[in-house]
Formats: sequence, C-alpha cells, structure tokens
Amino acid sequence: MQLQYIGKMLVLFGGVIALTGLALMFTDKIPFLGKLPGDINIKKDNFQFYFPITTSIIISIVVSLVMWLISYFTKK
Repeated sequence: MQLQYIGKMLVLFGGVIALTGLALMFTDKIPFLGKLPGDINIKKDNFQFYFPITTSIIISIVVSLVMWLISYFTKK
C-alpha cells in the first residue's frame, strides 16, 4: 500500500511540474502578468531592478487555492 501512495504522489507532482512548464511557455501571451500595479520596476542608466510583488502574491493565492481544492477533494 505504501508504494501505491508514493506512485500517486509522483504522478501528481509530475502533473504539477508539467502544468507549470506549460504555464511558463505561455506567460508572454498573458498581457497583464508582470505588469500589475504594485510590481516594482526601476530603470536607471546601467541598472534595472524588477520585483513582481503583486504578481507573486496573486500566483501564490491561485496556487494555494488549487492545492486546497486538491486536498479537499482527495480526503477520505
């Protein structure tokens, strides 16, 4: 029984990694991602600093919601 649980978790993690890879492939097609109000972008002569804080918070909320839904529906 322990090996079946490990196998299911590996499949789940593989799916999450595949979905993350697909999302990264299409991030340039999402126009607002990385350009939200609150994202810090400082450009000077020979220096550029970019910290997408608002985008990070939104992505964190979405990932947390998805993980909560997965745990909610997999409870026995």
